[in-house]
Amino acid sequence: MENLPPVKLGAAILFFFAAALIPRWFLEKRWVEKSPMSQSGRQMAMDLVLVLIFGLMGAIYAHVYLGFPRTSAILLYIGFSLAGFFIAVDMALHRERKVLTAALDANNYLPPKKFYSVTRKFAFVAISSALLTTFVIYLVVLNDIDWLASAGQDAQSIAMAQESVGKDILFIMLIFMALAVNMIWSYSRNLKLLFENETNVLESVSKGDLTRRVPVATNDEFGVIAGHTNIMIQGLSHRQKLLGELALAEEVQQNLLPQAAPTVPGLDLAGTSRYSSQTGGDYFDFITLPDEKIGLLIADASGHGVGSALHMATARSIFRTLALREDRPAKIVTDMNRQLTQDTWETGRFMTFSYTVVDLDKRALTWVRAGHDPAFLYDPKTDAFEYLDGRGVALGLHPAWEYEEYGMEGFTPGKVLVIATDGIWESANAQEEMFGKKAMEKVIRQHAANSASNIMEAILDEAQAFRGDQKMEDDMTIIVAKAV
Repeated sequence: MENLPPVKLGAAILFFFAAALIPRWFLEKRWVEKSPMSQSGRQMAMDLVLVLIFGLMGAIYAHVYLGFPRTSAILLYIGFSLAGFFIAVDMALHRERKVLTAALDANNYLPPKKFYSVTRKFAFVAISSALLTTFVIYLVVLNDIDWLASAGQDAQSIAMAQESVGKDILFIMLIFMALAVNMIWSYSRNLKLLFENETNVLESVSKGDLTRRVPVATNDEFGVIAGHTNIMIQGLSHRQKLLGELALAEEVQQNLLPQAAPTVPGLDLAGTSRYSSQTGGDYFDFITLPDEKIGLLIADASGHGVGSALHMATARSIFRTLALREDRPAKIVTDMNRQLTQDTWETGRFMTFSYTVVDLDKRALTWVRAGHDPAFLYDPKTDAFEYLDGRGVALGLHPAWEYEEYGMEGFTPGKVLVIATDGIWESANAQEEMFGKKAMEKVIRQHAANSASNIMEAILDEAQAFRGDQKMEDDMTIIVAKAV
């Protein structure tokens, strides 16, 4: 062994390393690259196993054919194993870098199904490196101790021995430091790619671009963060789409409401709806009828939001269809209830409804109540309120209900008729106190001499001032009709 040329030993080592490349190429294609989320782990396992197998073959060859002592062959195999470990780690990081680059063009945006903590992988590599380094230094020290025992005891021999031991340990430490630095640098490049992928997409999201996604290329914490970032972006995109649809629904619903009160000789009219959300279930309308009559209708669908808005739109369509062929208010509301109940019986939805016909020729009022609060009728001459009361359940609750008409005369100039939804008098302040009907009557009394529009705005403003900073919990709809 002492006469073995270094070239021959080096050629034998290179031969076995080269031989390991043959199955490596095959295994990379058939095993490593078939698993997109586990390529780096499989790459490390494959390279480490190949080096261990072919390193063992090289150690056996050196012992049998080159005459290496058993101890030297074992040390050679340990060297193979140590080199294989760092080679495997470096190749795994290189494979991960390729996967990260290729993931930019892939369509994998969901969190990984299997999770392998990056902290555990890092701890494994760090502990393994430390143990291997310690073990090799331990073997070198043992070998040097044996050599020192056989060396001379004079000062020159001791100095030479110390220098030799120091060089061996320094050489090993430099080799391990170089391998560690290379591993850290390679890992930092991968981290840079991961952070760049994440931050570039988040910067786009912050600018309003919700079309990009973070590629999920690892099955560790970075993969989980990327996957959940994509889920968040998808949710934001869905929410943005929903907000657009809500804005469209709000626009459609606003178009269903009267844009302005009609001009009617002898009557000052005003009406509006204020919704607690983008869409609501309140509705009001003015219907011009023959013989100097005008219909005033107001409705309050149960619930809030898009569902109530659709319910309201259905009721509006049914009412307008029926009003074209029928002039009896009770008959219109009865048929309307029958049709609505067929659509909403299983959903539990209902709608309070009030339909009032003003006959300007006779100065008379005719009304039908379907579960709605009675309208307010104020006479400034007597400073008294009357209420347009009557029987009738909410629409959608009883398909066979027959609604009744109620009437009165004497809708003389100066009188004020106010029909509204309960969102006004049930407005609550921070102390959970309600605005109330008495406060509403007070506002009507104070502004009765003003126009219908001024009376309406005064009522809404007082309710808003009473509520203060509290959130508007219910829609507010009002119609004011003043005889002039």
